[in-house]
Amino acid sequence: MKYILALFLGLGTLRASAKDYPVSLFGIRGDGVTLNTRSIQFALDFVAGNGGGRLVFDVGRYLTGSIHLKSGVTIVLQEGAVIVGSLNPFDYDKKLVTALIFAYDQHDIAIEGKGVIDGQGRQLAYNVADAYHKGLIKDLFRNGRPEADIRAMLIDFRGCRNVLMKGVTLRNSASWVETYDQCVNLRLDSIYVDSKAFWNNDGIDIVDCDSVAVTNSYIDADDDGICLKSQDASKFCNNVLIRDNVVRSSANAIKFGTTSFGGFRYIRIFNNKVFDTYRSAIALEAVDGGFVEDVEVDGLKGINMGHSIFLRIGERQKGRKGRMANIRIRHVDIEIAAGKPDAGYEFEGPIEDMPRNISPVVIAGMPDALIGKVSLSDVDIRYPGGGNPLFARVDPDSLDKVPERPEAYPDFSMFRELPAWGVYIRHATGVDFTNVRLSAEKKDYRPAVVLDDVTHSAFVGVKVTEPGKKAVFYQHKTEGITIR
Repeated sequence: MKYILALFLGLGTLRASAKDYPVSLFGIRGDGVTLNTRSIQFALDFVAGNGGGRLVFDVGRYLTGSIHLKSGVTIVLQEGAVIVGSLNPFDYDKKLVTALIFAYDQHDIAIEGKGVIDGQGRQLAYNVADAYHKGLIKDLFRNGRPEADIRAMLIDFRGCRNVLMKGVTLRNSASWVETYDQCVNLRLDSIYVDSKAFWNNDGIDIVDCDSVAVTNSYIDADDDGICLKSQDASKFCNNVLIRDNVVRSSANAIKFGTTSFGGFRYIRIFNNKVFDTYRSAIALEAVDGGFVEDVEVDGLKGINMGHSIFLRIGERQKGRKGRMANIRIRHVDIEIAAGKPDAGYEFEGPIEDMPRNISPVVIAGMPDALIGKVSLSDVDIRYPGGGNPLFARVDPDSLDKVPERPEAYPDFSMFRELPAWGVYIRHATGVDFTNVRLSAEKKDYRPAVVLDDVTHSAFVGVKVTEPGKKAVFYQHKTEGITIR
């Protein structure tokens, strides 16, 4: 991390000595009506071709289609400056995806300031759908909407190094808000994401990047808030810091890897707060043959959450099992909602697999791919309790009927009804709990903790508060379990 900070200190020095170019110099108009695509691109090319510098947008609304950021150039959005995405789908370029601002194989680039990038995503997505219905574009058009890759995201950077996003507001994307793919030395600091305009509005997507810091940011998205992915089996996300952020999502708050072909290593998730989130506060998944290892979560506060912690190994492609080990989670405080935590937000998460009782912490490997070396310490999770015993029973026969679903999309609700209200662990070894507190406001018919095919694990200082008294642990096919 010292290397990352030193690098960006150097980048800051370069920017401080770079020349400023006001956009008015290039005839770029902030009237909200003039389409500035060609003039903005000319300006970016000009600044890059003259040794680099800062292209400064003053107060105004600057309408544009796709533009391509170039090496050595910083886009500065002064307070009151808004880059506005065109509503015409044919004003956008498509590379791997469609986007408003591209940067492929560039270096020393930045977007900073107190201004806004507004994709006008909802109306743009509707216009894409209209073009499809007119036969002007081809698309799978699944689920009654155009695919994500032809709806313009705001930012698509790929193969770049020394990238800074600082201070800006990103609003109303038609697809994922911002994707950074195979970038090296990436810093996102103090950004504000407000994107609930349409489907697939992930707040931040980090894909197979190395040396990343996401800090001091606020994310409000209708899909996953901060999402790490690995799309290339030969690459992986490495050395990532996620610290001091606030996240709200109608999916998962902090998640990786529903796309996990390569893997994730040395990930640090420190001092984050999440709220009103439909799915998990933290979800770690290895389901496409990749690995998740050496992950540390320290300091996570969750308020009004649908779920808490989800760890999963799967096999979505036959013969490619994931692996997960060395996961450390500590200083976590989460409040689970009795109702739907994102009720009333635009594009709420879907109600699925119902009826179903509220799900516990889930640590679920596979019979031939165990999750290993997981520790939880100083964790406090509060549940509403009150589970309905008509949904499922808790006995050996019922436990064996909990589906494995190795090929399924990973999410805490994927197993439907689970037999524990606090923690459910299956197909794992080397699990250590220390000072874990579980409380249920109402009595639940399920035990607090269920262990199924768990070996060589220790549970020390697990404290359970629930109206009435019954056994805390239910064990099935376990070996070498210490409880004290």
